[in-house]
Amino acid sequence: MGTTEKAVRQSVSLPPKLARQVRTLARSRRLSKNRLLVELIENGLDAEMRKQAQFFELAERFRSEKDPEEAKRLGDELGRMVFGG
Repeated sequence: MGTTEKAVRQSVSLPPKLARQVRTLARSRRLSKNRLLVELIENGLDAEMRKQAQFFELAERFRSEKDPEEAKRLGDELGRMVFGG
């Protein structure tokens, strides 16, 4: 027998402008606002996980780099990822 996960109800307050964007996008895609929010959150979490994986891969390359110039470039890239810019 498979187990099914029960949905967990969450309450979220959205700024009016964001709420309008969600409503408009949901209508244009013929989805409920709830389904659209779930998709947007899933996409955001996926993007965050990819970003984290890229960071750790870059950090590993930085740690193992022997060439000082390449290490500096990788360090600068890490800095941009962490602090922006």
